[in-house]
Amino acid sequence: MAKQYFFATAALGLEPLLATELEELGAAEVKQERAGVRFAGELEIAYKACLWSRLASRILLPLGSFEALEPDQLYDGVLKIDWSEHLSVENTLAVDCTLVSSKINHTRYGALRVKDAVVDQFRSRTGGRPSVSVDQPDLRLNLHIYKDLATLSIDLSGESLHRRGYRIDGVHAPLKENLAAAILIRAGWPDICANGGALVDPLCGSGTLPLEAGLIATDTAPGLLRDYYGVVGWKQHDIELWDALVEAAKQRYWAGLEKKLAPIIGFDGDSRAVRVAWQHAQNAGLEKIIHYERRTLSEFSAPGGIERGLLVANPPYGERLGDASKLPSFYNLLGEKMARQCPGWKAAVITSNQQLGRSIGLRAGKINVLYNGALKCQLLQFELNEKNRWQSLDEGAGKAVKKKLSPGAEMFANRLRKNLKKLKKWANREGIDCYRLYDADLPEYSVAVDLYGDEVHLQEYRAPKDIDENKAAERLREVQDALPLVLDITPDKVHLKVRQQQKGIGQYEKQARRGILKEVQEGNCKFLVNLTDYLDTGLFLDHRPTRQLIQSLADGCHFLNLFAYTGAATVHALMGGAISTTTVDMSKTYLAWAEKNIALNHFDPKEETFVQVDCLNWLDTAAGQYDLIFLDPPTFSNSKGMDSTFDVQRDHVELLRKTLRLLTPGGTLIFSNNLRKFTMDREALADLDIEDISQKTIPTDFERNGRIHNCWMVRQR
Repeated sequence: MAKQYFFATAALGLEPLLATELEELGAAEVKQERAGVRFAGELEIAYKACLWSRLASRILLPLGSFEALEPDQLYDGVLKIDWSEHLSVENTLAVDCTLVSSKINHTRYGALRVKDAVVDQFRSRTGGRPSVSVDQPDLRLNLHIYKDLATLSIDLSGESLHRRGYRIDGVHAPLKENLAAAILIRAGWPDICANGGALVDPLCGSGTLPLEAGLIATDTAPGLLRDYYGVVGWKQHDIELWDALVEAAKQRYWAGLEKKLAPIIGFDGDSRAVRVAWQHAQNAGLEKIIHYERRTLSEFSAPGGIERGLLVANPPYGERLGDASKLPSFYNLLGEKMARQCPGWKAAVITSNQQLGRSIGLRAGKINVLYNGALKCQLLQFELNEKNRWQSLDEGAGKAVKKKLSPGAEMFANRLRKNLKKLKKWANREGIDCYRLYDADLPEYSVAVDLYGDEVHLQEYRAPKDIDENKAAERLREVQDALPLVLDITPDKVHLKVRQQQKGIGQYEKQARRGILKEVQEGNCKFLVNLTDYLDTGLFLDHRPTRQLIQSLADGCHFLNLFAYTGAATVHALMGGAISTTTVDMSKTYLAWAEKNIALNHFDPKEETFVQVDCLNWLDTAAGQYDLIFLDPPTFSNSKGMDSTFDVQRDHVELLRKTLRLLTPGGTLIFSNNLRKFTMDREALADLDIEDISQKTIPTDFERNGRIHNCWMVRQR
């Protein structure tokens, strides 16, 4: 067989581990790239990767690369491939699409043009055509366009390889199986197991970490249980080779079950989770290898008589405990159990919250960065020995280093404490962990302080020209000194921005390029925010009551979100029971962010409509009827993606008229903007019912800034 080139996709942070894994499987020319690894070999190595990779998400076979500056060029490039070599008219196909810096700006449209080219080629040659099947097609194609260069591949895996085949559909899984495997490999489980060590997960949930540990311990191919692969329906599939590899994997599995292994145990306080974990073990054929038991963390004890082992845990972030205030003590209890129950062992704990990691009360000897979806996490690794003494919270575990404050910083700190005392109780009642704590309350300290869980988004307002620059810098340092002390966080949790009047596209330009997203809670909704890269975080906190209003009105509605930003209003509409949603924004980045927010709240983005376009141009030709519309335009824009400038005061009448064409009789338009001196032209809109709800939509944490936004409910008479 001839050598071919392949690409294995993976979650961020797993590339080095995946490269090593592929080399061990026999791959050649292995090269790490962002979110994946390129490698070469005969078809056998790709088949082995599908069966044996514990870390990869997909195994792709590139068919060709070509320029795709516009849809017709994409279509022509696909036509140059002889598709009769890969499928027939009796087969089904599906196309996945990802776009990065592409002039083709809609993934569904890109996928559609690929599908059109394939079926048109068959129709012109045979008069027949393959049909489309989104779920488990005979051939799944993957289109990736980066900087207008298209790469079209066959997805040999067919669906993500993290789906091992043992998990019950619909069960909430906080960790994907390949991330769980990565945690175990990083923590050294293969060597610990080979040397007779045990494994315990005191917070096992539905059992993913012990199960992946069992697969490794028994030398079981992670893909052995799967009943679907993309290779099976491929016309060039070598069935004899595949069957031989599967049979060899089965023999290794049976041999692995005969091994004498130390205990692999999962505990959890939730009896339902334990029942599901047992079902997963049975599905994987590992019910005699792994033991699950209902036991709370306070009841945890390690198996006796075992000198070496690994304790691994993915502690909760608040949902399962029901009260985020309990988390530090919970993590501290975990640290105590690790130290006292597992002396001489190693431990690994994954968390997205550095401060909670410190609350464990033990020193991490090694820290690895892993990504759970878009969330940046730390894998904390511990040596549980006499030198690593556990600290209780009373002894200072998890606390920030104290620093004596100047008189000015102390004055600012006292105001923070006063605000925190008032707002923390309110936020807990409302079920929110992101809110404005301070907004230039003291004239000397002209900053805005927004809390996002355990991190701070600090915005310094540009000082007037008559304020000495050195004095302004000194006051900012005092603010930065006070925040960690009052909020009991470390200085790296404070993210500073300078807020000034933005012109053109400046408000959207990146401040940094870290791309780290943090999950926050807003009532019954969750959102991803970015505290480092942009001036705004992805969530306008002052619009919280407006979003809650949208949720209360959305039941049974077709919802339209214009100038949608990251789609927070769309999430609330879905949570309120909207039948359909359409989310329109000019930014591809923000629409991709909106899709992540929707998925985070357990809705399927593929069932919703996203339109990347200048909203003003879209309104000129848009069709359809919507029962509920949210219209939140910028104050002013001359973005490079627009044909002309937009001024909300000058242009709002025309904007409202165009938008109202899409509103059903009896429907509601919620119109908002942030121009402090805005005046609604009621005379030009005299035929409409316009209710000013600005004050009703100013949240408690913005009461000092009552002109933060304007808001109206608009209906046709």
